[in-house]
Amino acid sequence: MNTQKQTIVIGHKNPDTDSICSAIAYSWVKNQITQGNYVPKRAGEISKETAFVLNYFGMTAPEYLSDVRTQVCDIEMRQIPSVSKSISIRQAYLLMKENQTTTLCITNEEGDLIGLITMTDIAKSNMDVYDNHIVSRAKTSFSNIAKTLDARVLCGDLNRIFDNGRVTIGANTPEMMVDYVSDGDIVILGNRFESQFFSVEVGASCIILCTSSEPNPTILERAKEKGCVILSSPYDSYTVARLINQSMPIEYFMTSKNLLAFDMEDFTDEVKEVMAKERHRYFPVVDHSGKYLGMISKRSFLAMEKKQVILVDHNEKNQAVDGVECADIQEIIDHHRLGGLQSINPVLFRNQPLGCTATIVYQISQENKVTLTKEIAGLLCSAILSDTLMFRSPTCTAVDKAAAQELAKIAQIDIEEYSQAMFEAGSDLSSKSTEEIFYQDYKTFSTSGVNFGVGQITSVSKSGLQQMRTKLLQLMREKYERDSSTLLFFMLTNIIEESTILLCCGDHSEELLKTAYHQEFSEEGILVEGMVSRKKQFLPDLIAAIQQQ
Repeated sequence: MNTQKQTIVIGHKNPDTDSICSAIAYSWVKNQITQGNYVPKRAGEISKETAFVLNYFGMTAPEYLSDVRTQVCDIEMRQIPSVSKSISIRQAYLLMKENQTTTLCITNEEGDLIGLITMTDIAKSNMDVYDNHIVSRAKTSFSNIAKTLDARVLCGDLNRIFDNGRVTIGANTPEMMVDYVSDGDIVILGNRFESQFFSVEVGASCIILCTSSEPNPTILERAKEKGCVILSSPYDSYTVARLINQSMPIEYFMTSKNLLAFDMEDFTDEVKEVMAKERHRYFPVVDHSGKYLGMISKRSFLAMEKKQVILVDHNEKNQAVDGVECADIQEIIDHHRLGGLQSINPVLFRNQPLGCTATIVYQISQENKVTLTKEIAGLLCSAILSDTLMFRSPTCTAVDKAAAQELAKIAQIDIEEYSQAMFEAGSDLSSKSTEEIFYQDYKTFSTSGVNFGVGQITSVSKSGLQQMRTKLLQLMREKYERDSSTLLFFMLTNIIEESTILLCCGDHSEELLKTAYHQEFSEEGILVEGMVSRKKQFLPDLIAAIQQQ
């Protein structure tokens, strides 16, 4: 397993085939070049065309990533071991000292977080207790008592629980002990035979002999008969009496309700807000199933590292995955216009006037003498064929075509046959809702103070495009009524006929199309012959019309 810090390679929202395939391929190429840990992700759902490509070459879709803000998983956690609810307060205290922490997390046998114990809880267990029944109320095991007192076990079952009785010191004569020693009690004693014998006979559950005292054989035999535990501690009676409360299990004092724990996927800016309202120093981290993983503190944020990201097939913030402004952008590989995306540090920005980002990825592999597999070559070739509409788009260059032809040889595909099958798969929109079709390949832009969005679908079916026109126009009107800040445009592109029907909605949007194409807008939209490219044809025309008005 690669333990290097992960670098995410991701395309734009509403990803097309180029965005997905370039992310997968560039991750693979970077890993071959650097032996790094580059991982492809996607910022939206894949289209049917892309699904066809991935399935054809036996590749899995990248995991969906909605936000690249830093998360708890980006913080270095303290691996402080969890503890059982049955350990003693003293054990908990010693563990806190050893791990230099003020909080311990308590888990069950399955590793689920069930409670917390803090140094404040331990202090209260010592300072706020004035009840000599507290040790039994806490259901303390005799094993805990023996460990806390460093006592030798002379007889009795340490697995038993002290759950009925009080703790008392047998400092008086047996005659005077009658009034304050009763059945089930723990009695702290010295080496006086009469007091030991009386305590056993009266039914004490345990007698603790101080200063390493040894009982008379008669006492020992009688204690075994009565089921009385006898412990011999090296400490004096004062110390034993002071320490015995520390044998209580932490379960009695732990916090078990309304536990504040963070998930590995929680975003750190939200975590900071929660922490600011709490006085605790340490906070547990759990996985999705509630299993304890470690702890973080407010200090943890000092060493926090941003997510490392490489953007492919876009360089505009409004098209990028959410939280990109909080990420550490390492590279941008793109073939679109400059979109004004800013970064804190200098980045490797490779932007070439080509028809597809995949062509650039192919060039990088050639420059670094990386031998492509059939699958990676197939993805890159598919992306070029998709973005250039099998070389029909005006964005297509001789470099794109040459790259696709070389990649097709490695991938062992026939460009004509494969492209037809790929476009037909992408044209099948029968299972998608009108909204899903609208956002399948939708991008937003801004120029001269005007915000606008442009969606596009490509198809080999003329009738299929015509059937969607009315529904799409109605959806656009509904969306504009809810939010009039963005003008809406949509391109219904026929790959075979190399034409596009333009739809629009919003104030002055029809006038903009009239200015750009000298046609009146109707319910049928505007038909523009020879238009297939959003980037190379429609966007320059629309931006020129906006600037003119």
